Amino acid sequence: MIAAIATLLLCQLLGEGIHLLTGLPLPGAVIGMFLLLGWLLLRPGERPTLVQVSAWLTAHLSVMFVPAAVGLIEEGPVLAKNGVAIVLATLVSTLLTMVVTALVFHWALTRAERKA
Repeated sequence: MIAAIATLLLCQLLGEGIHLLTGLPLPGAVIGMFLLLGWLLLRPGERPTLVQVSAWLTAHLSVMFVPAAVGLIEEGPVLAKNGVAIVLATLVSTLLTMVVTALVFHWALTRAERKA
């Protein structure tokens, strides 16, 4: 179990390091997630401890949002100034994502039906 946690933390750390060194416009956590994906693809096989650790983290995901909520509270003046624009951008992007997802699903379903 410790090895699985260490693997996740190592990928996170490497992702943060790559972000700082290269200045990529991706968060270090996302880069670390891609590194973990690459490692899992290069070394296929079952990893029951990694599954256990990730299941536990997913089950307790709400605890992970506490630091984000504190960060939002600290950004009160920025939110007061730009809050409406942020909410509007979030709503528009969410609706756009839902529409594009539905269109792609419809296209894929139509294509699959034509092949069948």
